[in-house]
Amino acid sequence: MAKSLVIVESPAKAKTIGKYLGNDYTVEASIGHIMDLPKNDIGVELKKRTFEPTLIVSPGKEKVVDRLKKLASKADAVYLAPDPDREGEAIAAHLKMQISPAARGKRVQRVTFNEITPKAVKAAFQHARDIDEHLVDAQTTRRVLDRLVGYQISPLLWDKVKRGLSAGRVQTVALRLIVEREREINAFQPVEYWTIDAELTPKAGKQSFIARLVGIDGEPARVANGKDKEGKAQFLSNALPDQKITDATIAALNKATWAVRAVEKKERRRNAPAPFTTSKLQQDAAGRLGFNVRRTMGVAQRLYEGIDVGSDGTVGLITYMRTDSVRVSPDAITEARDYIGKKLGTQYLPSSPNQFKGKKDAQDAHEAIRPTHVEYTPDSIRKYLTDEQYRLYKLIWNRFVASQMTPAVFDQTTVDIAAKSDKTYDFRVSGSVLKFDGFLKVYEAPPSRR
Repeated sequence: MAKSLVIVESPAKAKTIGKYLGNDYTVEASIGHIMDLPKNDIGVELKKRTFEPTLIVSPGKEKVVDRLKKLASKADAVYLAPDPDREGEAIAAHLKMQISPAARGKRVQRVTFNEITPKAVKAAFQHARDIDEHLVDAQTTRRVLDRLVGYQISPLLWDKVKRGLSAGRVQTVALRLIVEREREINAFQPVEYWTIDAELTPKAGKQSFIARLVGIDGEPARVANGKDKEGKAQFLSNALPDQKITDATIAALNKATWAVRAVEKKERRRNAPAPFTTSKLQQDAAGRLGFNVRRTMGVAQRLYEGIDVGSDGTVGLITYMRTDSVRVSPDAITEARDYIGKKLGTQYLPSSPNQFKGKKDAQDAHEAIRPTHVEYTPDSIRKYLTDEQYRLYKLIWNRFVASQMTPAVFDQTTVDIAAKSDKTYDFRVSGSVLKFDGFLKVYEAPPSRR
């Protein structure tokens, strides 16, 4: 009996999906791209300015392509299931280009899934579609731009820097940004400014605290700092312009009478953060775990493709890790809210799900990065993960659960102090005390910028 052929990118992914689909499917891996531009020629039509690429089977992939053709000739249907992004769509298009003649009129369709779980994988096959040529064109354009720029610049790098380096649309733009930034640094005009902090102790003898000079005689203390790009004046706040004025101010303060002028107490809330996008995951993994981008995405790829978690078999633990969206499926939100209410307490559960707005120019093609099942808590599956897998998975899991929790609440106190001498010198100190931890119980977010 003929089986349906499913082609994915990686052997690990093939193994996981094969278990979910059962014996009616043969799941094979293309091991990445199977076609590319030739290495020894620019491979892009330039004379007529059509920029049409010339694609060939990638060197070393001939045996893979031959094997997939043979399997396609025997299959009753072929499903192309590379990753659900532009690059994956291009890989699927190249696979169809090579396999269609061997498939002899049989169905060759595209399937995508944002998470590698039995439910998501089986649902994808219920919604098989044609290749999205718009996505393919987008990826082809990126590759052509790489070649147009890199084919001419890379030899320059080999001659001037180091052989083997490559340059393309990303590296050249990044270099331009670095050069422009360096020019800004070189053109920087330093501005002298001084700040004054006073260590004060209440008469009652309680713990001392630090207050900062913020104004003189009701006028803010500030120093001119040029103009912004729109021509508006810029200032350095809570600062004095030079040492002479600063010394005179300190001399006056040493003779001043200090008194509290006003005390303001208010409640401040810090809302839960959105679940991870790719860029936010990379930033947090770098800051908290010390992972570089390559390490972060490599570990995330393995978590996405599937980890053997004992009796449950191989499970994709996170959703697709290349996304600019903060959108989350209703089922995942329900699962997170159920966990919070039952395990953490109803005081940590908002009355309605938290909603987040993405960037205006976000593609929003995939969900935010989240665990596929909240029930797989980091500690419950730790023994199945390497140390780096556990640390990254815990970061993703904590962030997602925290995103559906109540705000953290702080009692913030601001004290205005007047030091009266020849003038009235205004000082201020602010402090906050955690009143209710909210989402901080799960995810210790960095302090918000004010």
